[in-house]
Amino acid sequence: MNKTLYLTILISILLFACKETKTTSLKNENLRLAKETIISGLNHPWSICFLEEDVALITEKDGGLVKVDLSKKIKTPIANFPTDLKDSLRFVQRGDNSGIFEVIKHPAFSTNQLVYISYAAENSKGYTTKVIRAKLEEDQLANIETIFVAHPFTMDLFHYGGGMTFGLDGKLYFTIGERLYNEKDQPDLPIAQDVRDKRGKIYRLNEDGSIPNDNPDFGAEAIPGIYAIGIRAAQGITLDKRDGSIWFSEHGTYQGDELNKLAAGANYGWPIKTTGKYRYKEFDPPKMEGTEFTAPVHYWLQTIAPTGLLIYNEEEFEEWKGDIILSGLSRGSLWRINFENEEIESVEELFINDRVRSRKVAISPQGKLYMLSDEDDGRLIRIRKK
Repeated sequence: MNKTLYLTILISILLFACKETKTTSLKNENLRLAKETIISGLNHPWSICFLEEDVALITEKDGGLVKVDLSKKIKTPIANFPTDLKDSLRFVQRGDNSGIFEVIKHPAFSTNQLVYISYAAENSKGYTTKVIRAKLEEDQLANIETIFVAHPFTMDLFHYGGGMTFGLDGKLYFTIGERLYNEKDQPDLPIAQDVRDKRGKIYRLNEDGSIPNDNPDFGAEAIPGIYAIGIRAAQGITLDKRDGSIWFSEHGTYQGDELNKLAAGANYGWPIKTTGKYRYKEFDPPKMEGTEFTAPVHYWLQTIAPTGLLIYNEEEFEEWKGDIILSGLSRGSLWRINFENEEIESVEELFINDRVRSRKVAISPQGKLYMLSDEDDGRLIRIRKK
């Protein structure tokens, strides 16, 4: 290639890059954000479920289930939580991910008062992820029913999953992690690829825990209710109410953190495919010839430890409509994934000068944007315009 042609191509590339950068920045060039602490003193909060504009349930990974009054700044413990809860207060170990995870409302909560809760359960054999349904009566749980138990119970304290959402179809979708920390512990057929193993999957169930007739078919030996496989450690899962699509975040090992769109019968690859690196460098995944893997919509080149996410469609930040807001644990990150014509236009990190580990983002009934900080003195923080 001659020098003149090389310079022409280089200049064209640089001009195109400048044009793209300018387009992205114009969308937010006058937008200034502020944080306002609404409630503090939470024990590593994990999830929030608004019952009213100023009343919400909050789960604490290192505590309990509490009801908070945002206007009065009052926290009320919810009584009668199952006694098989494994939390990180009674048995402190570095890397212990146990505790209470997600809390969500039944779509008809206003008439039936039902809530769904995921948490780390324990018995004599170890720990696992459990999903229950209960009626919220005043400040206690009643009529508690087990919806799902992710057998087997093991001594592993990692990657429980526990993210939950209802779809527009009225079905309950939830994530179960593969529970391993290191790839050297994988069996010959990796856990997340084995449809006979409950771990490393995303499930779709009816509201009472029964199996929908139109779930994908993973074979006669498959665990009932499986909707997708190849999951390592997915926590965040959310519904896009505009079109009914469901999105979830995925923890990688070294890098490999992902944003995925859920599809029936999909295999998201772990640990055969990953956008990151393995913890066990000598790990050689088995060859699965003829298996089709679903690639992530986006992945990060650095570790962000993605957690809760939502699709933003409110009025306060009109510039963000249709975008994904996603919280992260690593370096206290909060992200906005900007979509234009159903394609990712840019990925922006927010509050880079005011970082705090963030576990969850949520929208109140009136459209206010909140986040939960993952701290000993955890906070419910409102994100607003300055």
